Amino acid sequence: MIEINSLTKKFQGGITAVDEMSAYIETGSIYGLVGSNGSGKSTLLRLISGVYKPDNGIVLIDGTSPYENPEVKSRLFFVSDNPYFIHQCNVMEMAKFYKMAYSRFSDERFNYLRSVFPIDPNMRIVNMSKGMQRQAALMLALSVNPDYLLLDEAFDGLDPVIRQVIKRLLADGITEHNMTAIISSHNLRELEDLCDHVGLLHKGKFIFNRELDDIKLTIQKVQGVFNPVPPPEKLKDLNILRITQQGSLLNMIIRGDREEIRQKLNQLNPTFLEMVPPTLEEIFIYELEAANYDVNSILL
Repeated sequence: MIEINSLTKKFQGGITAVDEMSAYIETGSIYGLVGSNGSGKSTLLRLISGVYKPDNGIVLIDGTSPYENPEVKSRLFFVSDNPYFIHQCNVMEMAKFYKMAYSRFSDERFNYLRSVFPIDPNMRIVNMSKGMQRQAALMLALSVNPDYLLLDEAFDGLDPVIRQVIKRLLADGITEHNMTAIISSHNLRELEDLCDHVGLLHKGKFIFNRELDDIKLTIQKVQGVFNPVPPPEKLKDLNILRITQQGSLLNMIIRGDREEIRQKLNQLNPTFLEMVPPTLEEIFIYELEAANYDVNSILL
């Protein structure tokens, strides 16, 4: 388990990248970390991996701090947004390096992954494309067999086929080794198919941190045709995040239990009523709007 309690990290210039964050990430889960640009995702991953020392608060991996702790770091692997490789090395040479650094490095696993990823392991990594370099980083990371795998922008630069391969390999790691994966990404549709839990960050804070299934149950997209259209006071018992009207058609985003919402709207005698589950991307936009953030100025 990863425990984050009142975690804070500041940088020069008065920038607070992580601001008293608290969360629990269960062992054997795939945790999606999403949010606006500059929300603190990368900084949080570096704190969890022990690259950064917290200014305040704690981050614990199975009860122990990862900062300057080789024993804990030997059980985790962090792939940053710009993966680091030794200059002029190829994948085979990097594998030898990681084999010396990580006692869990598996030659059998590495050889299997060589057959999975369509890259030349003898090609200098510096000459590879961004997508190929990310494949090399993921190949090496998975060969280490970490208990905790931290991925910053895991799917950036990867084609659809390789993205599906990565998803399968992550799922296999969870099933076979009870691995925990934390994935930071702007691609919410990729995370929607993969994650058990999701944390939404903005300006160094969690807006929410919950199970994905629970998140989807809390917000409903509703279309209803009413004749006559109910006045606002008739809808006051509903927690409406957004409402637009086109003639007798109301399009609403409503927070709450699906059946309770349906029951209240049916009391208004709609001619037509349809409730559609929102996508993960839509949920995050609605949550940001509800928290009075200008969604037009941030990129999810």
